[in-house]
Formats: sequence, structure tokens, C-alpha cells
Amino acid sequence: MEFLNQINTQITDLLGPLGPLFVLGFVGVVLILLTLPVMLKKEKDPLDKLREANRVSKPNKADKLRMNDGHDKLEKYSNFLEPQDDEEYSAIRLKLIQAGYRSKNAVRMYHFAQFALGSGLLLLGVAYAIYNSSTGDPTPQNTILSILLPGVVGYMAPKYWVNKRHGQREEEIINGFPDSLDMLLVCVEAGQSLDQSIVRVAVELKAGHPALAEEFDIVAHEMKAGKDRQQVLKDMSERAGVDDVRSFVTVLVQSQKFGTSIADALRVYAEEMRDKRVMRAEEKANTLPTKMTLATMMLTVPPLLIILIGPSVYGIYETLQGANF
Repeated sequence: MEFLNQINTQITDLLGPLGPLFVLGFVGVVLILLTLPVMLKKEKDPLDKLREANRVSKPNKADKLRMNDGHDKLEKYSNFLEPQDDEEYSAIRLKLIQAGYRSKNAVRMYHFAQFALGSGLLLLGVAYAIYNSSTGDPTPQNTILSILLPGVVGYMAPKYWVNKRHGQREEEIINGFPDSLDMLLVCVEAGQSLDQSIVRVAVELKAGHPALAEEFDIVAHEMKAGKDRQQVLKDMSERAGVDDVRSFVTVLVQSQKFGTSIADALRVYAEEMRDKRVMRAEEKANTLPTKMTLATMMLTVPPLLIILIGPSVYGIYETLQGANF
């Protein structure tokens, strides 16, 4: 008690008669500030979370896309950016789908990219030509090339990118298709239906072959929506753009049409696809020595000639130098 009285006396001498009250208020504020983080980090009651979820349901990504009221900024230029011929539009649309671009405005964005890059690089070429003509005296041919070449490169760049993406996706589908057939065969022989097997394969292939898994996922959703199975499979073959997939779809359609066993058809076709993949690997291995011939000649023949002929050439040169003196 004597210790507390001493502290009280010192606080009264420093802060006046109300000094102890000020100190108690300050301590209380500090304690409140220390407890606020603990209170804020307190987890919500699961019942409260359930009530909030029922009260306000947040839409997922797909719902946001369906409920999006915004308009595409390029929609008013659709007559300029999209082909008006139905066949041409369908061909470009199918090409973009096979490259993996499935959005509704993919054709519009593709032509806009061609127009924007072509126009932008063409303007850069004009600026470079003006700068080059002011600093020097270029020929008309160089001026025309410096203007047109960037524009042509910018216009063809989106087409090159789409073709590259299409080739990569096609190669990925070809490499992963035999594995998908083996999975389908295992699922069908385990007692699952073809629809359930396709759903299972789509889930299993997402890690290794996402492009092929996406195709099977689309097939599964279209079948769940009630679309005819034959039409769904034919649409898959068109989207994939791979001969192996077209043959597989033909086998399934004929198996369903004539009532034969799907498991037997899958077993035969899966074995054929495995053999075909081995043949492709052997073909690439057989072409490797031919591809390495040029590099081998360029890297080994010149050093070999220098080692063999170099001393003789040097000796002849020294002899000629001595004869001149």
C-alpha cells in the first residue's frame, strides 16, 4: 500500500489532482487497442455464414457472364470487322475454335487485331520513312518497303499466332488421345455408361492434356443438356480438327447404329491408336539422322580440313615466302 501511495503522490504532483484519473483512462485506451485485433480476427459462427449465404447469393463467373448487361465496345463495328459471307464467317469461326478461342466475339477480335496491328505498324513505317528521308536520301524502293513491310507484318501477325496455336492444340490432342481411349475403355468395362465415362475422362485429363479434357467436358455438358449423342460427337470431331478424333467418332456412331459392343470397339481402336503413336515416334526417330547430317557436316568437316590441310598450306606459304626473298 505504501508503494501505491508513493506512485499516487508522484502522479498528483506531476498532473494535478486529476492525474490518477488521466492515467487510468490512458491505460484503458491502451487495453482496448490491444484487444481490437483479437476481436477482429474472431471467426464467424458457421450459422451466421449460412444465414449470410442464404440472404445474399453471390453469382459465380458463369452467372456474371450471363447477367452481364454491358455491351461489347466493338459490337457497333461488327459490319466492318466481321465477314458478311456466312461461309467465310463459319470458316474463320471454326479455325478460331480449333485454336482454342471459343468466345462469341472471337472473330471480331481477330479482325480487330489485324486492323489495329496493321494500321499501327503502317503508321510507324510512315514515321520511319519520313525520318529517314529527312536525315538522308533513301531510294523509292527502300521507302516503299519501310512503309509497307511493317504493315504487312502487323496484319499477318494475328493469323500466324492463330495458326501456331491451332498446331500446338492439334498436337496436344493427338498425343493425349490414345490415353483418353484407354481411360474410356477402363471406365466402360468397369460398368459405367459412355456418358459417365466421358465425364470421368474429362476430369482425369485436365492435368496432362487440358485441350482434350476441354473437348470431353464440352461433350459431357452437351449430353447432359439433352443434345443428340451422334451430333455431339460429330461437333467434337469438327472442333478438334484431328483425323484420329474423326475416326473415333465414326466408330462410336457406327457401333451405336448397329448395336455392337462399345467396349469391343474401344478396345480395338485404342490398340490401333497406341500402335499409331509408336509409329509416329519411330518415324521421328528415323528422320533424326537426316536432320543431323547438315549440322554434322558444318561442325565436323571444316575443323577436320583445317587440321589436315592447315599444316601443308602453312608450309607451302613459308616456302613461297623464302623463295621470294
